[in-house]
Amino acid sequence: MRAQDAGQPFAHRCRVYYEDTDAGGVVYYVNYLKFMERARTERLRELGFSQSTLAGEGLLFVVHSSEARYHAPARLDDELMVSAEVSELNRASLRFRQQVRRVADNALLCEGQFLVACVRADTFKPRAMPSSLRIAFAEQGGGAGTSTAGE
Repeated sequence: MRAQDAGQPFAHRCRVYYEDTDAGGVVYYVNYLKFMERARTERLRELGFSQSTLAGEGLLFVVHSSEARYHAPARLDDELMVSAEVSELNRASLRFRQQVRRVADNALLCEGQFLVACVRADTFKPRAMPSSLRIAFAEQGGGAGTSTAGE
């Protein structure tokens, strides 16, 4: 789902399937990371970029570090809203703040931060993001910590 306007953070809707749950009937903790990964990918797509096209151009995004806090469980068939807000935009990396909320009651289920690095596909060494991508993120609220060094 797309944000209504530039003032609202991007959010992606998804549903909890049986395969997402553990023996206790709740979402297995690592699956929240998958939900957040999908939201970041959809955020990129909303800006007009696809992972496959960027990979074909020799550019990959890799998670450098992650942090997650779990607040409440999601269960089978819950509809979730997963945000993907860029809190820091640098020359070769992005920091995302993300939340997973249950649509029915807006309960915060999980939140996290992810540092995502831009790397060369052949060497996995850092590389600068294309300026068109940096500009697209910056125009959509690239974060207060946006750095312009090295442009």
